[in-house]
Amino acid sequence: MTVHQLGRLSGLFGLLIVMVGLLVWSGALNWFGRLPGDLRIERPRLRLQVPWVSLLLVSIAFNALVWCVQRWLL
Repeated sequence: MTVHQLGRLSGLFGLLIVMVGLLVWSGALNWFGRLPGDLRIERPRLRLQVPWVSLLLVSIAFNALVWCVQRWLL
């Protein structure tokens, strides 16, 4: 990997982080953690959240991103 490719890759990841930050800030990701299959238990002295389905979607998206970057650079 050359320095030019590394710079391009770091710029791409920086833009991705900024875009996700803007989505969170604007409230467009309010659904995250509230999908069907996400475990939520709320009781008077207990609040438990286990976002199984949301984390599965993040994992799939991250793996697709890594696969695309590998195909693009290699």
